[in-house]
Amino acid sequence: MVHPAEASDSQASAKKDFSTTILERKKAPNRLIVDEATTDDNSSVSMHSTTMKTLKILFGDTILIKGKKKKDTVCIAISDDTCEPAKIRMNKVVRSNLRVRLGDVVSVHDCMDIMYGESVHILPMDDTIEGVTGNLYDAYLKPYFSDNFRPVRKGDLFLVRGGMRSVEFKVVETHPGEYCVVDPDTVIFFEGEPVRREDEERLDEVGYDDVGGFRKQMAQIRELVELPLRHPQLFKSIGVKPPKGILLYGPPGSGKTLIARAIANETGAFFFCINGPEIMSKLAGESEGNLRKAFEEAEKNAPSIVFIDEIDSIAPQREKTHGQVERRIVSQLLTLMDGLKSRAHVIVIGATNRPNSIDPALRRFGRFDREIDVGVPDEVGRLEVLRIHTKNMKLSDDVDLERISKDTHGYVGADLAALCTEAALQSIREKMDVIDLEDEAIDAEVLNSMAVTDKHFKTALGTTNPSALRETVVEVPNVSWEDIGGLEYVKRELQETVQYPVEHPEKFEQFGMSPSRGVLFYGPPGCGKTLLAKAIANECQANFISVKGPELLTMWFGESEANVREIFDKARQSAPCILFFDELDSIATQRGSNLGDAGGADRVLNQLLIEMDGMSAKKTVFIIGATNRPDIIDPALLRPGRLDQLIYIPLPDEDSRHQIFKVCLRKSPVSKHVDLGALAKYTQGFSGADITEICQRACKYAIRENIQKDIEKKRGREENPKAMDEDLEEEVAEITASHFEESMKYARRSVSDADIRKYQAFAQTLQQSRGFGSQFRFSEAGPGGSGSNPLGTSTSGPEEDDLYN
Repeated sequence: MVHPAEASDSQASAKKDFSTTILERKKAPNRLIVDEATTDDNSSVSMHSTTMKTLKILFGDTILIKGKKKKDTVCIAISDDTCEPAKIRMNKVVRSNLRVRLGDVVSVHDCMDIMYGESVHILPMDDTIEGVTGNLYDAYLKPYFSDNFRPVRKGDLFLVRGGMRSVEFKVVETHPGEYCVVDPDTVIFFEGEPVRREDEERLDEVGYDDVGGFRKQMAQIRELVELPLRHPQLFKSIGVKPPKGILLYGPPGSGKTLIARAIANETGAFFFCINGPEIMSKLAGESEGNLRKAFEEAEKNAPSIVFIDEIDSIAPQREKTHGQVERRIVSQLLTLMDGLKSRAHVIVIGATNRPNSIDPALRRFGRFDREIDVGVPDEVGRLEVLRIHTKNMKLSDDVDLERISKDTHGYVGADLAALCTEAALQSIREKMDVIDLEDEAIDAEVLNSMAVTDKHFKTALGTTNPSALRETVVEVPNVSWEDIGGLEYVKRELQETVQYPVEHPEKFEQFGMSPSRGVLFYGPPGCGKTLLAKAIANECQANFISVKGPELLTMWFGESEANVREIFDKARQSAPCILFFDELDSIATQRGSNLGDAGGADRVLNQLLIEMDGMSAKKTVFIIGATNRPDIIDPALLRPGRLDQLIYIPLPDEDSRHQIFKVCLRKSPVSKHVDLGALAKYTQGFSGADITEICQRACKYAIRENIQKDIEKKRGREENPKAMDEDLEEEVAEITASHFEESMKYARRSVSDADIRKYQAFAQTLQQSRGFGSQFRFSEAGPGGSGSNPLGTSTSGPEEDDLYN
């Protein structure tokens, strides 16, 4: 019999997700967490005495510390019992040489083979010696190294304080070896130009820390790249061949090239980058030769990574290309990838944002074994990316990155970088009045006072949008619920359908139900159907794509369906997104009713039905349709699962009309003698658009009167310049009752009584057909009791032929 504790353990291990275990740092005694140093010495690090004992390190030993991006340095170990046993204290200089931050993990190793240096070559950094006079060697280097026996590592930077200034130096060369100890006999060379900071800080030096939002994908990539490069024997012992190729695909700006660079830097492998179009040549055979050279170079420098950016440009589908060169290049790439000797330590990474345009022969096992979707990051991923981009930014305390990550649905890494840049530019613009472009240098006070605030981010959010949706211009409209008079019931329905799934997804999970995705507004024209869709998009901060029905239809065969598919793809990329189909009846009429268009409209409708409720995952895409001809819409579109919420938007009643008048005139100066209640009572049967028109016309009359008065005033001044200004008292310009009376003469109803009856009849029949089970009640007998049959039919006996058995 299995012990319950053991059973639960086995269940826990079965449930454990192993997909990201490669990202977890394995515990080892020599792996220590970086902590802030108490002393400011560049050549020493301090650890707890028990840690030093465990690692067999003595006080004063020189140790090798390994950090990130294949960086390491040498330091002197000092015991410090105030330091926690699992930590190592190091100052900022050592941390920057190891490319680590506080809280990161470094590994400590003994460094027995370090020798006394014969000579070292040290140069200062150009930006730290501006304005420094005198001999740098005597003032800084000599006192720094004298009798201190400091270990140095080639390529390291260190900071020396002396006098009033701190100067940064770089160890350019050490002899013998990569690291050595500088003793009194070591010759220090100091000749040469100062090192330029731009040359030192290589911008392409990115590591895993600089890639955010792709935890699962990074785990997959590291399994496929690091394991074969570092431990090929793992695969040998199991008896399988290691993978050779990875295809990264995803929207532009999601970080595919960045991931490849980070892998190359972190693994220390030779990185050979082929930019797709660069290898093309007009001479026959040269393009293939360029490819062969690239792979030969990679094999010579193994372990290596060959990265082909924009692979769709050099490996398109052969049957769809007319050029012989492209076909030959695809064939050459296929043979090169197959001919890579197994375990030759060469891994090929391809990147593209159009995976379906690549030749299918490349996408089989043995070539690009694994395809990894580097998609649009979710909220947690966006927060990671924002933290990476803002780690060097001067942020004020009121910046809430979590809120920004919530508001940036559909943004990829590049869009978030653009957002941060825009916010920084915004803060610079505010200080432009105190910055003189002609000056050589900017005042230090101005530079110190600059910081990016939450307001700057809010402004930047208004000006940037997800790059995937640039062409469909997605604007989150600035219409709120306050702009809509009446329709309280409709507002509540909409909030429950759209706002709840975006803001409270955990509730839907708790009840085990996926939210409904579609709403159809129908009703007379001018009642606010489009306005409602805009308001809900703004209220829940979702992206908003407005699809004009007639624009989808084109004369080319198959193009209209492709347009529908593209729109849904874009909406999925930038989810949560609201797709608003205005005038839905233009593209969703009943099938078979369109004679003479070769079935184009029917095919568009079929594509719509598939996209709305097809096999593909819907993500958080809501579909709102609006029509004033619900009777001609195909019934397949109105079934539950597609447009399941059918909302009738009637003509406004008296209260709603009063609300609409208030909303229309809330920014206009209206005389207190105007009785909006009387207007609302009189305008029975008017739609929202009709009421807006009455207000606009009254406003127009008021403006006309105002301009005429201004002209008369001007004329009066010209005729009698001595007249005092007080005589012409300033009238308060406002819309008076007379303007409304004049406007009402031209008021008209856009919806006739016959139309209203037609809409009401349709709404009623729909209500009746859907109110089928309104009399249903559970019987008192409880579940399985003999409840009455709601259909009133006899239950089928065993002999009866039952359709559903």
